[in-house]
Amino acid sequence: MSQENLGQLVVVLVAFGALASLPAWTRAGERVFVPATAGLLGAAALVAAVPPHVAVEGRSLTALLVLLGGVLAVAGGGPVTARVFALVDREDSGSSLDRAGRVLRGGAWIGVLERAAIYATLVASWPEGLAVVLALKGLGRYPELKAEGEGTAERFIIGTFASVLWAAACAAVVVLVR
Repeated sequence: MSQENLGQLVVVLVAFGALASLPAWTRAGERVFVPATAGLLGAAALVAAVPPHVAVEGRSLTALLVLLGGVLAVAGGGPVTARVFALVDREDSGSSLDRAGRVLRGGAWIGVLERAAIYATLVASWPEGLAVVLALKGLGRYPELKAEGEGTAERFIIGTFASVLWAAACAAVVVLVR
């Protein structure tokens, strides 16, 4: 298989991952489509990373890969983070994490913006932007984190890590190919 064919395969896998991430936002779709989306991202990462040379030929196909990677980073990260919270909340014996979820209002929208910013900074080869995004998020949430008790900081950290790792993985696939 040529390096251009491998690049096209990465674009197709990222496209299917982006499509699979959309129904993952529903309660019913979360259990099926989150693993499917993660599997497609993992497959794209393997195809992009394992062969010595993978290339996307042409500006339009490169732009499509960057766009689809961004959609996957933003749309796929929300359900993945929600799934991580579902696993954590199931193991939490008390209601501290559940209560913290009500305190940290706007988390889904903040997560969307955070993933978009992280993806953009990494794809644009400006990794310092990652520190800027995380610092802004931490400073913006600091009053709520300080005022609330147990569970709030943990939920903030878990959500941030899940969201950031997802966006970084999506960016890594794009950076490996272009």
